[in-house]
Amino acid sequence: MHKNSLDFMAIGDITTDAFIQLDAGAHIYAGAQGVENLCMNFGDKIEYESIEIVHGVGNSANAAVSAARLGLNTALDTYVGNDSRGKSAQEIYKKEGIFTKYIHTDSRYTTHYHFVLRHGAERTILIRHNPWPYQKPKYDTVPRWIYFSSIGSHGEYYHDDLASYCKEHNVKLAFQPGTFQINLTRDGKIHNLLQVTEIFFCNKEEAQRIVNSHSNDVLLLLSKIQALGPSTVVITDGPRGAYAKNNEGTWMVPMYPDPKPPVDRTGAGDAFSSTVTAMLALGMSLPDALIRGPINSMSVVQYIGAQRGLLSRNDLEKYLANAPEGYIIRKL
Repeated sequence: MHKNSLDFMAIGDITTDAFIQLDAGAHIYAGAQGVENLCMNFGDKIEYESIEIVHGVGNSANAAVSAARLGLNTALDTYVGNDSRGKSAQEIYKKEGIFTKYIHTDSRYTTHYHFVLRHGAERTILIRHNPWPYQKPKYDTVPRWIYFSSIGSHGEYYHDDLASYCKEHNVKLAFQPGTFQINLTRDGKIHNLLQVTEIFFCNKEEAQRIVNSHSNDVLLLLSKIQALGPSTVVITDGPRGAYAKNNEGTWMVPMYPDPKPPVDRTGAGDAFSSTVTAMLALGMSLPDALIRGPINSMSVVQYIGAQRGLLSRNDLEKYLANAPEGYIIRKL
């Protein structure tokens, strides 16, 4: 990375994921309000088909790898334990060309380890966050963009620290909240961060939780979240595509068609959000950035894990040039 240039700083917890492909002993049934439930008989020994270990993943880590492959000077601010998982993660980032100076080692804890229970292409993830001692950002070079995502529940104070840093240094902030941060947003506890957020990403179900609404009207959800502070709001809606709103208008982009059935949907949202952010950092307009986001998501779901399928800028542009006729962005 050039010493005097930092395009993209990703901040958030990382983990090692153990992908466990469940056998026929697990099944899905529809619960209340159409929510699907993963079911296994309590007390049974449940066979599984396979397990695959993937190091150095997590929302922000996935975004960092995405941005680096798309050609941005990228760094990652996170915590790891003094263990083999932490070392493996850092080696992955170095190979990707990510600046690792701001990866902090804390020997009091082990690097996060999550269990991804796979059933078909969908998954349920068992997570746990260590109480890392998050500190207000302090970097040798001020990044042009910060991409912020999932941290532990003890880190509520950090949101104000980050808001202060972005405001003080005029840094553009992309915010893709994790589960704990969705709750903070809903409860009005991170007002300062939302006020400095350049672009906010979530899916439709998360948007409904944030604004306490059962409405399926994505345009209404966009407006309600934008009223909380972010300049631009993007809501993904699964196979129905993604919607974005800023003060210049509202757009809808469809899914990029899968070339074959998805293998694993883990990281599809990270790929979309980070690609849109990276394209904005490269100087593109919001519509031009949006049309590229679903392409990286399409590629990621063809592999197990959130990083293997992330595209280079050249490969992404090839997919866009060869997009099917119906793959266009619409202004609503």
